[in-house]
Amino acid sequence: MDMESVEDIVIVGAGIAGLGTSLALHRLGLRSLVLEASDELRVTGFALTMWYNAWKALDALGVGDALRRKHLPLDGTVFSSSETGSTLSQISYQGKGKYGNRETRCVKRKVLLETLAEELPQGTIRFCSKVSSIAEDGYLKVLHLADGSIVKTKVLIGCDGVNSAVAKWLRLANLVSSGRSAIRGMAECRKPHDFPPKFLQFFGNGFRSGFIPCDGNNIYWFFTFPSTSPQYEDIRREASKMKRFVLDNLGEVPQQVVEVVENTDLHNIISSPLRLRWPWNVIWGENCKGNVCVAGDALHPMTPDLGQGGCSALEDSVILAKCLAEALLVGTQSINSKYEEDEYGKIKRGLEKFVKERKWRGFALVATAYVLGMTQQSNGTVMKFARDKLLSAYLAGLVPKMADYDCGNLN
Repeated sequence: MDMESVEDIVIVGAGIAGLGTSLALHRLGLRSLVLEASDELRVTGFALTMWYNAWKALDALGVGDALRRKHLPLDGTVFSSSETGSTLSQISYQGKGKYGNRETRCVKRKVLLETLAEELPQGTIRFCSKVSSIAEDGYLKVLHLADGSIVKTKVLIGCDGVNSAVAKWLRLANLVSSGRSAIRGMAECRKPHDFPPKFLQFFGNGFRSGFIPCDGNNIYWFFTFPSTSPQYEDIRREASKMKRFVLDNLGEVPQQVVEVVENTDLHNIISSPLRLRWPWNVIWGENCKGNVCVAGDALHPMTPDLGQGGCSALEDSVILAKCLAEALLVGTQSINSKYEEDEYGKIKRGLEKFVKERKWRGFALVATAYVLGMTQQSNGTVMKFARDKLLSAYLAGLVPKMADYDCGNLN
């Protein structure tokens, strides 16, 4: 490996946003280098709900059909009380929204990342490349990596998640705790399951859970709870205790749901705190500076209550690539030429256009997810009554409303 190299575009992080942005740029004829700190694609969280806005982006990237073949379509969401077992409201995915079909599937994160990576040219992803510091050399950004090598780039995009080094360089606001944590699991069935093709959600007693089939043999689930729970510190490092905690607090749910948790192997259970950047910081923060910007969780980290973290990262990928293409698809010249200043200005305007287009969308997603999660998990008497008797249909309607979005094609 060369100890120093110069690139047109460097993306930090080979997650959904990083790989999606690199692939979108590739589809538009622009090469990028993706730096990933780990030695392979990192797969945490097992699976994620891909709402209709995500499928618009996946189709734009050219990988939608490959993922459809491996994941079941879902019919709808059913919201139920885990205190009484009664159904509170339902959402059907049939019919069309403002931007077309309301297609929804639960996609395995590993399959999604591998599908995106396989479409990239060989050598696009450089593993074991942890960024230790960021400096400047004229218009270029200089990345010092942990292995001692140096990468200089005309464009730097931080897609390195909630603990983004690029976001820290931009001095974006720190993340805050939502006061809640999540336990996630994947039940791998040895024979085909008979779980309904629906997203089943339950809330009550201060807890919230969800169960979604990915395919004929795998069911993804989550369980969110207050981080102030007395058992939290005791359970968060041991999968066996996490599993017991979930089973003890599921409440009035169907036996089929209980069996999903019971049949989940311990190595398929993880726990993590739910954090976010306050939505007003998404609007007021300096999300780009010159030829540097962030996307995905680095730009708008949110709680998972809308299931829009991965979906919005894919939206970012397509829109960012289009904004950059407008700036860069004019040919290249020597870095030392007068053209460099013009190119820098175009890149700057392209990134500013991306941030301007995404900030209100990010604000709405972060704010809605936070309010929805807090409302659904509230254990106060008044809030529970309002939620279950008055607001259930409205709250359920927020999910399809926020998913009805089209990021456009890569033209």
